[in-house]
Amino acid sequence: MKRWIGPLAALIVAGLAAHWATLTYAPGFIMDRALATLKDRGVALHAFTSPQRISPQTQAVVRSSPDLFYSLCRYDLSDPGPFLVIVMSQWSDYQSLSFFDSNTNNFATIRGSDAQELVMLVGPGEKHSGLVTTIESPTKRGVILIRRLAADEESFASAKQVALNDQCALGQDEPF
Repeated sequence: MKRWIGPLAALIVAGLAAHWATLTYAPGFIMDRALATLKDRGVALHAFTSPQRISPQTQAVVRSSPDLFYSLCRYDLSDPGPFLVIVMSQWSDYQSLSFFDSNTNNFATIRGSDAQELVMLVGPGEKHSGLVTTIESPTKRGVILIRRLAADEESFASAKQVALNDQCALGQDEPF
C-alpha cells in the first residue's frame, strides 16, 4: 500500500495543477478567440457595430436572444493615456450596457432608461460628475455590449436607428 502513496500524491498534484491552469488560462484564451471572431465578423474597434437580427444562421459566439437588438464594441486600451467615451442613447423600453474584460468577466452592467442618456468612461479612476460615471476596466481589452428589447421587425428597425447615436470612442481629454 505504501508504494502507491507516491504515485497517488503525484496524480493529485498533477490534477490540481491542471485544474488551476484551466481556470487561470481558459478565460483569456476563450476571450481572445471571441475577440478574433468578432473582428472577423466586422465588429469595429472603438465603435459600436450593430450586427444582423439574431437567427440560427447568425449566432457565432453565444446563443443570443432573437428578441434583443445588440450593439457591440471591441476595445483595446493598451496605449497609455486614452480612455473610452461610451454613450448609450435613449430607448423607450428595456436596454442595458454590459462590460466584459479580456478574461470573460462581466465587470459592470448598467440598465438604461428612457429618462436619461448614460455616458460611461472606461479607464483609470472612480470619478463621478453629473451624468458622467467612470468605470475602471480590470484589463486592457474587452467587449462592450448594448442590449435593447426589440421583439419584432418594426422595433428592431427603430433600435437600429437609435443605435446610430450610440458612441464608443477613444477620448484624450477628460470631460470633467
